[in-house]
Amino acid sequence: MATYIFKAMDLAGIPAKGEVEALTKQDVADQLKQRGLVVIDIAQKYRSKELNIELLPHVKPAQLAVMTRQLATMVTSGMPILRCLYVLESQAENKLLRTTLAGVRADVEAGLLLSDALERYPKVFSPLYVAMVRAGEAGGVLEECLLRVADQVEKDASLRRQVRAAMVYPTLVITVALVVLLALVAFLIPVFEKVFKQFPGKLPGLSQFMVNFSHALTGQWYLFVLVTVGLVVGFISWKRSKWGRNQWDRLKLRIPMKIGDVVQKVALARWSRTLASLTAAGVPIIQALEITGKTAGNVVIDEAMGSVIASVKSGGTIGEPLKHAGVFPPMVGQMVTVGEETGALDTMLSKVADFYEDEVAAAVKALASIMEPVMIIIVGSIVGVIVISMYLPLFSVYNAIP
Repeated sequence: MATYIFKAMDLAGIPAKGEVEALTKQDVADQLKQRGLVVIDIAQKYRSKELNIELLPHVKPAQLAVMTRQLATMVTSGMPILRCLYVLESQAENKLLRTTLAGVRADVEAGLLLSDALERYPKVFSPLYVAMVRAGEAGGVLEECLLRVADQVEKDASLRRQVRAAMVYPTLVITVALVVLLALVAFLIPVFEKVFKQFPGKLPGLSQFMVNFSHALTGQWYLFVLVTVGLVVGFISWKRSKWGRNQWDRLKLRIPMKIGDVVQKVALARWSRTLASLTAAGVPIIQALEITGKTAGNVVIDEAMGSVIASVKSGGTIGEPLKHAGVFPPMVGQMVTVGEETGALDTMLSKVADFYEDEVAAAVKALASIMEPVMIIIVGSIVGVIVISMYLPLFSVYNAIP
């Protein structure tokens, strides 16, 4: 099969373009006619000279949110789902999203529900996305659920941007500090070493250590590279393992300097927003709790959902187990209990999410103000130790002069 690029127009005069896999141009024309399109141009797409440099293809949250809102708008206007998918596929700029939409469209053409077709592409559509679409299909409110999931995707992306922004400054400072350290050790210390050879006696311990470190770095640099790569690969493998992920998620909550607090608030905000969206969409509460635990981003919250699910299955409430879970502050359990009693659980959860998202924004600013002087002290200490180690032999010589 070959890939053909087409340009067409529907009966209303709206242009359409995209790619179709077929044996011949006539097959492409037949497919377009079945879709109610008037063919303008068909050309074969040649791939022999193409170079794909996208090593890790992915769909950005903003692209997914825009696509979801467009789908909701078309569904609201009464356009059939299959026609909506054709339009979205033709205008998608992201290659992975376009390919995924083509697969979803083919599955829907084969008779699958939209939610079942989306579920076959977990790398693009999360369990939260699929569950809300399925609830919208079951309740006849697909457009409302699509708008809710678009809001959820945008909120989650905004939360991630805040956390990443907070990490830019410390990461930059640490990188600069390492570069300065390596430059001083590799280029400055050898200059001082030539001067030290003219001095009688042994070098002070700190100076000798820095000289040995300089020799090792310049003469056996490949060992440092191998050790660094090994540590990074080992840490990533440990963090991705089941045991390592459990330990890492618990460790993140205990990191000092308010970092653990930020991690907890981010997880609580994501948990509250996700559960609010699912309950508002009409997803069954057990399924909603299971999805929420998995998408919260922390195994401690996922484990806490186990006791909540057991409570609900036995006829209990959601709020009571939350009060005894250490990762949830008392306010969360109280507000969830009030939401259950008043029948406004989704509203209460949305308020909790808004509160913790504001808390994350404030905590990120506070963390940045704390990290700035700490980073300056760290960089100054590194440079200071190296400079002092180089001047210690000079001080020893001056003290030996009668």
